[in-house]
Amino acid sequence: MSLIGGVLGWLLTAFIVLMLARMVLDWIAVAGSPPDWAYKARAFTHKWTEPVIAPVRKVLPPLRAGGLAIDLAFTIVFILALVLRSVAFSL
Repeated sequence: MSLIGGVLGWLLTAFIVLMLARMVLDWIAVAGSPPDWAYKARAFTHKWTEPVIAPVRKVLPPLRAGGLAIDLAFTIVFILALVLRSVAFSL
């Protein structure tokens, strides 16, 4: 594994962890009244992940099924980050 591959792999790992945190914090926000720290943590995760997800969301809007909306852009970016992480660590 090269230095560049290792650094890119760890950066992508941090991004994946941020996306997982965003997902959990979004679920907490939907489930009820979250504590104050959750609002700050949710804003932080959105600040760092939204610039990557927003362009994909413009091309692929959320899929609506009644009152439920599934954000396919989040799913695509998450899977792409996993694949890129795997490639980066194999360099």
